[in-house]
Order: sequence, then structure tokens, then C-alpha cells
Amino acid sequence: MAGVGSYLKKHTEALVKDVGIEPACELTGKSKATLGRYYSDNEEHADRFMPIDAVAALEEASSYPHVTSALADLKGITLSYDDRRKNTDSKGGINSDVIALSQRFAMLMAEYQQSIEDGVITVNEAKRLIKETTALQQVLIDMKMHLDDETVS
Repeated sequence: MAGVGSYLKKHTEALVKDVGIEPACELTGKSKATLGRYYSDNEEHADRFMPIDAVAALEEASSYPHVTSALADLKGITLSYDDRRKNTDSKGGINSDVIALSQRFAMLMAEYQQSIEDGVITVNEAKRLIKETTALQQVLIDMKMHLDDETVS
């Protein structure tokens, strides 16, 4: 359980920092010290976790559902999170999906090559790789949906 708790605390901290400490205090009604205890790795706070209603309030205001994603990871569940802001609704179908898949894979490989150049993948490099991997996953989900649409018709 220690590893799970540490993992959740790390993502709780990311959530609070994503929203900002002051806005997080306002949204949850908690003090800075209380929020800090929720993600503190000190032994005295090992059993303290953010209440789920506070997580929900913060994730509503955040750029990404950090804690929900962490819980899904722990259970082996894959979430589909689409934060793309397209200029148009493209109905391109399978051909467009194959092209997008190829482009996304190339971007992932470029990020990976750049990240391993010095033999160490830093935290920021890992975040960029995760972002590219998630974008690639979204293209695959779009492709699956288009294939489902075409086989039902």
C-alpha cells in the first residue's frame, strides 16, 4: 500500500499545482497546510488523502484529471481523455486516421530519440513522451470508432 499511497500523493500534488495553490484553497475550502498534508510524503501524513469531493472540484478546474488518471492506472484501466481543440470537425474516416496515426507515431519517435540522446529520460522528457503517447492513443480510438461506423453501415 505504501507504493500506491505515494503514487496517489504524487498525482494529488500535480493536481493542486495544476490548479494553483490559492485557487485550490478556494475551490476546496481547505488551507494551504491541509492541502500540503494531502500530498506530503512525511510519515506522519502517510494515511491522509484528499477527500473525493475536493478531488472532483479541483479536476473540474484543472487541465487534466490527474488523480482520476492515477486511479485508473492503478486498476489497469485506460481512460480516453480528449483535450484536442480542432478547428473543424473532421469526418475524414479511415484514410485520414491512417495518415494521422503515421504522423503521431513519427512525432512520438522523434520525442523518444531526443529524450534518450544523453542516455537519461528526464521528468520533462517523460511528460512529453506521455503526451505524445496519449495523442497516439487518441488517434487509435478515433480510428476504432471510424472502423466501427463503417462496419455497422
